[in-house]
Amino acid sequence: MRHFIIDTDTASDDAVAIMMALSAPDIIVDAITIVAGNVGVRQGSINARYTLEVCRAQVPVYEGCTQPWLQSLAIADWFHGADGMGDMDYPVPAQAAEGRHAVNELIKRFRDSPGNITLVTLGPLTNIATALAIEPCLADWVKHCYIMGGAANTVGNVTPAAEYNIWCDPEAARKVLHSGMPITLLGWELSRDDATLSDAEMLAFRALATNKATVAMDCNGTALKAVREIQGEAGLALADPVAMSVAIDESIATDMGYHFVDIATGDELTRGMSVVDKLNVCKREPNARVCFAIDAARWKKQLFSALR
Repeated sequence: MRHFIIDTDTASDDAVAIMMALSAPDIIVDAITIVAGNVGVRQGSINARYTLEVCRAQVPVYEGCTQPWLQSLAIADWFHGADGMGDMDYPVPAQAAEGRHAVNELIKRFRDSPGNITLVTLGPLTNIATALAIEPCLADWVKHCYIMGGAANTVGNVTPAAEYNIWCDPEAARKVLHSGMPITLLGWELSRDDATLSDAEMLAFRALATNKATVAMDCNGTALKAVREIQGEAGLALADPVAMSVAIDESIATDMGYHFVDIATGDELTRGMSVVDKLNVCKREPNARVCFAIDAARWKKQLFSALR
């Protein structure tokens, strides 16, 4: 069995990614830590705990950093709805959040089991960077970190150059990328084009008639509208679940390579941009493995299996 900790700003696509991890037969989700991003920490915690109830799972949820390091929090209600879950008015979960701060819990769990736990991040990297600032050894204790964030030298989704998770807290992202932690970077662009769910595919998911499948499709209704109107996609793009699919099964990635990656933190036009030195023009040591392509059919098959 593999052990995961998921750090998330739980909104609609994060919820589906959590469902996938909980459904994987060889994965134990040890904890979920919440960071501000798509929604505030309190709402992200509620959404994570509701997702656990949908999956009939018991996993402790720890609430973490409420603001990015330097800039004000800019939530993504325009994409995920005011509550992050498509404004479906889901019931408040019975499970309470744990009392310990997420940053302290991350340090404790990785210290207690060095090299045994995989970290999957689905939101801004504020919790992880803060934990590294307190305890730099965290970088050595993490077995591997899969980061849903950035755009590998391609178009951004919140500015022309930047993807939301990295743009939300670029200083934190830069801290993590330069920490020495073993990292796989999974950009939002992997969820586009053939990886989007078509109308027919979404109907097939609904036809599963499970609570997981119904919630997964319903809570992403606002996101589907935004993806079509703002990003010009034909179907539903699910960036966090695509990233989780690779964390669960790396063979879904069809093009990956080790490169030097940096994060732009200055100029307004490029702030939050993830810069991948694919041609090694900087002559810097690689600090991340970057995924450039996935097998879209296999990722959808994995999702279908998870939502049954």
